Amino acid sequence: MSDPSRSAAIDAVFRAEWPRIVAHLTGFLGDLHAAEEAAQEAFAIAVQRWERDGVPAQPRAWLVSTARHRAIDRIRRERVLAAKAPLLASQPVTEETMQETIPIADERLELIFTCCHPALAVEAQVALTLRAFAGLSTEEIARAFLVSDETMKRRLSRAKAKIRDSAIPFAIPGPERLPDRLAAVLAIVYLIFNEGYGAGRAELATEALALGFMLCELMPDEPEARGLLALMLLHHSRRAARVREGELVLLADQDRSLYDMSQIAAGRRELQRAIALRGRGAYVLQAAIASLQVDPAPDWSEIAALYAQLAALTGSAVVALNRAVAIAQTGATEAALALVDTLALGDYRYLHSTRAELLLRLGRLEEARTAFERALALSTTEPERRYLARQLDAVSQPV
Repeated sequence: MSDPSRSAAIDAVFRAEWPRIVAHLTGFLGDLHAAEEAAQEAFAIAVQRWERDGVPAQPRAWLVSTARHRAIDRIRRERVLAAKAPLLASQPVTEETMQETIPIADERLELIFTCCHPALAVEAQVALTLRAFAGLSTEEIARAFLVSDETMKRRLSRAKAKIRDSAIPFAIPGPERLPDRLAAVLAIVYLIFNEGYGAGRAELATEALALGFMLCELMPDEPEARGLLALMLLHHSRRAARVREGELVLLADQDRSLYDMSQIAAGRRELQRAIALRGRGAYVLQAAIASLQVDPAPDWSEIAALYAQLAALTGSAVVALNRAVAIAQTGATEAALALVDTLALGDYRYLHSTRAELLLRLGRLEEARTAFERALALSTTEPERRYLARQLDAVSQPV
């Protein structure tokens, strides 16, 4: 019988180390598909041995060493890259040598730029990143894209083949190419952050923050990079207050004494740097909104005005939905609902949960009940589902 504490420890190592190990192996082998296969084999072996023997003192070094050896075995069997085998085999791995010889942070950034190469379709960029950084299975990514498992498997395979066959370099592009690649990279980093922030995976949010700092070092005069870092820091500062005893806590009800003031200060410093660089892009505007939201008494009229600017800039219906929320916070609930009802967001769960809350405020209980039911059916995280279930139960009680 497996030890639950060991299983939890193994799961924690997987969540924390997967992106670092895949990034290292991709740079080491020059092949993302081979790197993922080697990492998967190493983790599979770890599950068997660590359940029996316990997690080693240096789990990352153990996993990289095991993955390297599995890759060597495959290279020898397939007689591909045979010249690398003696070199690989001669390099024992310890935590100390990894810190000295393996630029983990640089490799993670290189992996992001590889996944975001313009030769790849946007859907492929996102899917590859979710696979490489978040460690999501093909089935989980398929659900996120609302496609079949087989379709996503083919999409990932084609993207990896494109990287291999086109000899897309595992490298950060030169300075002249960075601006053209930045938008996709920023979007992917924010995606990683949101996956961690929304699903309660702190290691992914931390990973995204580390990448954000690296991007600012790489492009210190790029306001949108600083805007994204500011946005992530300001959101992350509220992490401890977002959930109480496993239950989701809305912004208005959060205990602000739990906010991380050092992260708020750091986020606002980055925001000021972005503004000083004349930044007025989407991430800078979002960071300005997030900065107002952590105030003890948020200025919702100013937040709504910033959302209006952001909506005009992006044309995003999701941004318009957030603007409606801010409008409702000023007391204009009818106007907010009228805006929500113009948005073509289909099965976007936050459309239905927002609409439900607005209908509830207006006393339109039957319509609110229907909207809460739809939002609950679409929700994927447990704290969110429990919150919606409570709201649905409350609105369903006889008056």
